[in-house]
Amino acid sequence: MSGLDIEVSVTPEFRDAESSDSESRYVFSYTVTVHNQSPHSVQLMARYWKITQGSGDSQEVRGKGVVGQQPLIGPGQRFRYTSRAILQTPVGVMEGAYTLLNTYTQRAFDVPVSPFRLAVPRQLH
Repeated sequence: MSGLDIEVSVTPEFRDAESSDSESRYVFSYTVTVHNQSPHSVQLMARYWKITQGSGDSQEVRGKGVVGQQPLIGPGQRFRYTSRAILQTPVGVMEGAYTLLNTYTQRAFDVPVSPFRLAVPRQLH
């Protein structure tokens, strides 16, 4: 099993009511769907995110699981969760990886998450 058997999609959304232009606080939620297309169950063990501000500054976030869980995702199943990122600029980029465990072989492998853009809609900025 490789990361090719796992599909990750991300849908970001600007949270206007929680953001403040005057405080340089831009809140985004992002909904991630992890689709296990392999014949074996996998467990999402850890996450890694690199968050890059529009200024070029970046930070890295690592942690166990996602949203307080280390979900088990069966063959053909999807796991979906929503989290958030707070930027100091109206535009940024996130990218990262999940570490998953093949429960059949007990081997861990990483699945990259392609970069996705966080941006305040033009009419709001």
